[in-house]
Amino acid sequence: MKKFWKYLLVLLLVLIVIAIAFLFRPITSKAIKTKNDETVVDVVLVGGGIMSATLGTYLNELQPDWNIRMYERLDAVAQESSNGFNNAGTGHSGFMEMNYTEEKDGKMDISKAVKVASQFEIAKQFWAYQVKQGVLETPSTFINPVPHIAFVWGDNVNFMEKRYAAMVQNPLFAGMKLSEDKAEIQQWAPLVMDGRDPQQKVAATRMDIGSDVNYGAITKQLINNLEKSPNFKLRTSTDVTGISKNDDNTWSVAFKDVKSGEVSHVKTRFVFIGAGGAAIKLLQMTGLPEAQQYAGFPVGGEFLVTDNPTVTAKHTAKVYGRADLGAPPMSVPHIDTRYIDGKKYVLFGPFATYSNKFLKHGSQLDLLASTNKNNVLPMAAIGLQNADLVQYLVSQVLMSDADRFNELKKYYPEADPKDWHLQQGGQRVQIIKKEPGKPAKLQFGTEIFASKDKSVTALLGASPGASTSPYIMLNLLEKAFPEQTKGVWNDKLHEIVRSYGKDLSTDPALLDQIRQYSSSTLGLNYTTPANLVPAKKVVKAEAVAQ
Repeated sequence: MKKFWKYLLVLLLVLIVIAIAFLFRPITSKAIKTKNDETVVDVVLVGGGIMSATLGTYLNELQPDWNIRMYERLDAVAQESSNGFNNAGTGHSGFMEMNYTEEKDGKMDISKAVKVASQFEIAKQFWAYQVKQGVLETPSTFINPVPHIAFVWGDNVNFMEKRYAAMVQNPLFAGMKLSEDKAEIQQWAPLVMDGRDPQQKVAATRMDIGSDVNYGAITKQLINNLEKSPNFKLRTSTDVTGISKNDDNTWSVAFKDVKSGEVSHVKTRFVFIGAGGAAIKLLQMTGLPEAQQYAGFPVGGEFLVTDNPTVTAKHTAKVYGRADLGAPPMSVPHIDTRYIDGKKYVLFGPFATYSNKFLKHGSQLDLLASTNKNNVLPMAAIGLQNADLVQYLVSQVLMSDADRFNELKKYYPEADPKDWHLQQGGQRVQIIKKEPGKPAKLQFGTEIFASKDKSVTALLGASPGASTSPYIMLNLLEKAFPEQTKGVWNDKLHEIVRSYGKDLSTDPALLDQIRQYSSSTLGLNYTTPANLVPAKKVVKAEAVAQ
């Protein structure tokens, strides 16, 4: 017996040593050997998703003489989070997402909704400009008008009333309709009301200017246009294996052809890491001290999907509910119209899945590979602090098909199981970040990383992500190239985003003009709400919007 305990103790000591050695292993890329006379490109974009596509498009228009390289690990672009079936395809505008509004001390805080709505107005302007320039194709190939509806029942009706009363005070939500009339809500969203208990108290709000967006289509179209430029080169099936700084303050990016095994590198003045969940691991390669504060927590999603024409014909809306008390923001249930590659679907979810992968097409070792001496304690702290999140994920993973279908029936009482199939969505990585005086913080939004010298940037996090990509990348340009955005690029930025530098939430006249322009260009449903625009401001706003 003593021998057993002796061996066990030795084994434990060995495991501890191995664990310490693993945590303290080098995570920075080895220096990539370069030659002094090597060609230096201006920009390297890591990842072929909507963020890289959007940033590349901005830079190509602002600085067409710059040489840009894009590297994508998979065989084609837009196959991870940007793919049409890997996200909910919502043009997030704060209209119906009740996790963007919360009641504090008896008052409704709508600041998050205002922020997201303002950002999406920039996105629509960016896409409208690209349509006008012939960069993006016919709008219906990537965006379609779909009303945004927030729907609740029971005790949540009171919340909805307070939310509506607060939101209609802001110009961004002018024209929002509130109804507690079952017949009217039936007209808005028949699936939601058919077969519902007539005694159940319900309420809904509706915004007609809402949209469904295929971010995969946008990504492909933007990159197809970039490939027309002689200064842009895309490599697919190419895995970035290292990022190291050179003595001349340029960066070398090493990459490998995943099919041939060929290894090469490129020197660049600027790096953007837009690789979805893999961004954390790639950022760690740089060895930048400011990158040490990050860790990641992977969460996947799956949806129930139907393409039955009988079902899809009865539902043209995105209907968002309210998450259960204590549930994380990504758990908000919704039943959505989707248009993907010209076909109409109805999608319900999300249901959380757990995997150690940082990408849908990633490795089960991703989480372990990202763990090191700098972030292991923050990761442990987050696990202990967020027991409710862990419990939620466990409950979701343990759900049966019957459990998922019962959740669907709360939003579509007459749903038939034979019409629906389970579709795996994308993988997202929630950011864990060290905070001064605190172990760590779990972030549910997106974060732009920029090195101190502004030569390396990255996008971390998830929602609202793709829907506000033009705003996010505009913000990144301001961080990375402050002199150019204020100087030589400024006029062009105002051409691309007509409201650039303006606060649309406080300027109803300009907001109306911008929405008229973007909606007419993109084929969205918009009519100026009554009493939105003071007459004296119209002329000024028209001048800006034209």
